[in-house]
Parts: sequence; C-alpha cells; structure tokens
Amino acid sequence: MGMQADADGDWGWIPDFHVFSEPRVRVAAHPGGGWVVRSASPLPGHSPLITRHLFAWAERTPDRPFLRQRLAGAGWRGITYAEAAEAIRRIAGTLRRLGLGPEHPVAVLSGNAIEHALLGLAAQTVGIPYAAISPPYSLADPEMGKLRHVLAKLRPGLIHVDAALPFSRALALEEARGALVFASDPGGVTRARPFAELTAQPADAALDRAMAAVDPDAPAKLLFTSGSTGMPKGVIATHRMMAANQEQIAEAWTFLRHEPPVLLDWLPWNHVFGNSKNLNMVLRHGGTLWIDDGRPVPGEVERTLENLRAVSPTISFNVPKGYELLIPRLEADPALAGAFFARLRLMFYAGAALPPPLWRRLEALAERHGRPGGVHMVSSWGLTETAPSISMVHVPRAAVGCVGTPLPGVEIRLVPDGDKLEARVRGPNITPGYWRDPEATATAFDEEGFFRTGDALRWVDPAHPDHGFIFDGRLTEDFKLSTGTRVNAGELRIRALAALNAAARDLLVVGENRQEIGLLLVPPDHRRAELGSPALAAEVAAALRVLNEGAPSSRFIARALFLREPPSLAAGEMTDKGSLNLRAILRRRPEEMVRLYEDEDPEVIRP
Repeated sequence: MGMQADADGDWGWIPDFHVFSEPRVRVAAHPGGGWVVRSASPLPGHSPLITRHLFAWAERTPDRPFLRQRLAGAGWRGITYAEAAEAIRRIAGTLRRLGLGPEHPVAVLSGNAIEHALLGLAAQTVGIPYAAISPPYSLADPEMGKLRHVLAKLRPGLIHVDAALPFSRALALEEARGALVFASDPGGVTRARPFAELTAQPADAALDRAMAAVDPDAPAKLLFTSGSTGMPKGVIATHRMMAANQEQIAEAWTFLRHEPPVLLDWLPWNHVFGNSKNLNMVLRHGGTLWIDDGRPVPGEVERTLENLRAVSPTISFNVPKGYELLIPRLEADPALAGAFFARLRLMFYAGAALPPPLWRRLEALAERHGRPGGVHMVSSWGLTETAPSISMVHVPRAAVGCVGTPLPGVEIRLVPDGDKLEARVRGPNITPGYWRDPEATATAFDEEGFFRTGDALRWVDPAHPDHGFIFDGRLTEDFKLSTGTRVNAGELRIRALAALNAAARDLLVVGENRQEIGLLLVPPDHRRAELGSPALAAEVAAALRVLNEGAPSSRFIARALFLREPPSLAAGEMTDKGSLNLRAILRRRPEEMVRLYEDEDPEVIRP
C-alpha cells in the first residue's frame, strides 16, 4: 500500500515501500573522445500521450481533487478529476469548432489558474499546441518587446487571460489582433469573451475521433526560453517527450507509483519546471495540485506561509531563493514547520545551486520536524529542451550539489572541453527543435543527434559513477582573465556563496578580460540597510580571505561590490524563478563594473 485518501482528498502516511530505485550507471568510451553515460535500467512501456492519464483517473477516482486554487478571500475552490475531464472535453470540442489547429496555437498570457490548466490540457488533447507566456512580458515591460516577438513567432488563434483589463495593452498589440480572446473575467475589454463560452457545449463523437488521431510526436506544448542571450526561443515539447519524462522520473522515484503526490506549488507554468514537470507529475500519478498564489519574494512569501498552514505537501518543489525565505519562518514557527513537514518525503531544489548553509539548515529542520525515516534533499539536471529532467537524485543521502544519475532511456555524452566536460544528451525526452526556427534547430544538435546543452558536468566520484554528477556550470558563463587564465564561474559562484553565508543572497562572478576576478553581490533583503557599513564590509572581506587561502589566480577573488538596486524582473535582470541574468545586469548597469574595478571607490570590498 502507499497513501490512502480521506474524504477531502488528503493522504495518510503508510511507509511500507521503498522511496527510490537503486541508481545503476553504465559508462562507455566514445570513439570521438570522452564518454557516453546511461542508466542500466530500461524505460518501461507507457502511453505516449500525457493527457490520457487524466481521463483514466477520471474513471478510477472521479471524486479525487485534481486542482485547487485559493479564493480572493478565504477558502479554496477546486475541480475533481471527473469534473476536469468533462470540462476538457467540452473545451476541446469548442476549440475544434473555432477552427484552431497546429498552425494557430493557444496562448495564455496570465499565470497559474484552474482555467489556464483546463485550456492547456484541452488544446493538447486534440493536437493543438499550447503556449504559456511569462506574465511580466505583458505586465512589467513597457515596450513589451519580448511579448511582441513571442506572439509574432506563435501566430496564436486564441489568447486567454485570467482578467482582461490588466492585459488590455498586450491584447491591443498588432501581433495579437488576429486572435480570439477569452477571459475568466472579460470586463473592461470589449473583444474579450467569457471563458464559460468554451465549456458551454457538450462534446460530440467527432471529438473522440480527433483525440484518437493525435500524433504523439507532434508539438503539444511550446515553452519559451528566458531570452537571456537574445530573444526567447520556442522550445517544442511533443506529447511523447513529456510522457516519457514522467515515466523516467517514476522509475527513479518509485514511491510515485504508490503515492499520488500532493503539491503546493507556485512555480510558473510558463517554465518547464512548473508545467511539464510538476503539473504533469500530478496528472500522471493522480495527485492533487494546490496552486500557491504566493511567490518567493518579500511581501508575497507571506501568502505561501498562509497556504502551508492549510496544505501539507508530500513533495516540496522550489528554487534556492524560495527556501532562503522559507527557512527562517520555519525555524521561528514550530507549528508552521510541523504543517510543512507533516507528510513531506522530498525537498527538491533546482534552477540554481543550493548554498551549503541553507542545505544544512533545511536538514536540521527536517530532522526536528519530519516523519520517521527522514525527508530527502534531492535535485536534478535538465533544461526546457529535455521536458525537463535528464538526471535525477534518487538516493537517500546525496552529496551537496549532486544532480543525480541519468534517467532510463537517456544517454549523456561527455565531451572534453579544456578542463571541463561538456554534456550532450539524446533520448525520448529531447526536443525535436525550436518552433519556426530551423536555423536554431540545426545548430542545437551534433552530428550524432545529441542535443548540445551548453552545460558542463563533473563526477561526484570518478571511481564510482553511480554516485552521479555535479553541475559544473554553463560553458558560456566561463571566461578568461586578461592573463589568459580561464575562470570556472559556476564552480566559483557556489564556493563563494557558501563562504559568504548570510552576507549575500546571490552573486555574479565577473572579470572577463580583466586582471582580477570580482563579485557583484546581491544582499539578503533583511540586510539592505547595512549596505556601506564597515561591519558588513569586514564580514565579506573576512569570508573572501578564507576562500582565497591557497587559491590560484583562476579562483582568487580580488574585489566585491554590493548592488544597491535589487535585480529587476521587469528589466529581465532576474527570471520568474529568481535566477540572475548576468548579461542583462551588465547591459543595464555598466557603471557597476566600472565601480567594481575602481580602486578609489569606498564601497569596493577587498579581502
């Protein structure tokens, strides 16, 4: 047995099965140099259409909650699997009658909501690609340059928003004028039609024929990259890719086959993490997703804390910034910590490395408040182009920074690149390319069909491949000093964050074509008032001296400077998940680099 549902759809703990499968890895030399690494476990047979699971759960567990969403005031609204299946069939039939198809996708401009999920799943059910677009493209960018680019690339036949009025400027763009507009709240925009029209008519026999004719290898979802190095690219996710990745994950996390997951999740559906990974995981295993209307930023994390008092998840998915804000609240409030850890099996982090001090505090909290048998800290490695997981931690005590071993069916080719190993991947969960961008598609793959990730990996222990990989940074993040010395920026960032501990929330490693390595530091929000103080400068200097002991020039940090203005989401300096965009920050604030390398500036910190 696994978990048993009570009348409200919550799950009771029955720990009588293994949480993880045993990682087994095979390594072979590649004739062209380097190695090919794969899992020794096969990928089991499975349905190639992820949406089929929803209809199966609607038959098996019709009254189980599928989605729940916080009301504007108190309480929650929700939809069961049976209700979702009926709504999706009705919406899918309407989309077909409106003439939508593969050449005219469905686009959603607003954030996570029940209607958003139903529309996206309905489109996929009948072979209409669906794209969730980052809300800040519409709401936070006065020029809406990225939104214009995305809409021009998509050419959507239908656009959905939650409330029409805040998106009125976006809906008036030339690139949006050819699309039908539907809104949960259409007030204030004349052309917006109520979402209820999409569910008004029951499905007919033609819908069943359309569902049966869906090609598993056709585009199901279009997820746009963050555009950190240019304009966003539309990554094609096929039905087969997403279905395969969920089976791969279930082979690693075997408890999912017995224990339908319960998530309280804020991660945005315009990202592969929140959408293809988390929403699809709930769908695949018949779980319940409580849509968290909080965010890991000051002023909004309080909403998450309220929600945690009502929902005890079985898996916590988050980014390091989210855990950074959550940890002090859990430490100060035993009742909140008790609710958070009541049923928790896994604490998962991705999007950036989790600094070791945060890791240790989370482990201490889990030991104090978690269930017997422990709560496991896990991570994975993946990209938007890989649906998303390539490797995953599935051992009880992984090394700090470990991103696991290859999932079944995945091949990772490690290509020597200087002192690094470039990682390329091939498998059933890899994208066929980019939407309406043949040039980008052609350059994304090598001559053997391996996707060029641009990432580097290194072994936790080269003598024991089963111990997995550690993410070794983006190859494009590395740079050379003016002396020709190559700097491994990703590794140095992790080491610097650990050394600085509570003095910096995040940082950028810089120094390309300079004589010395420097850091641009983002202070924790509660320490902004200390910027410029001798005490904070002394704390940073002391940490850098310890970090620099015995370090060669490629790892010696010679100077640091705090960014006084927080990174801006609207300006593209930070992603929805809280990751920093180096190029955007340097492009928007060139004076910060000038100051960092100006010895006379009193705020420059030297070790």
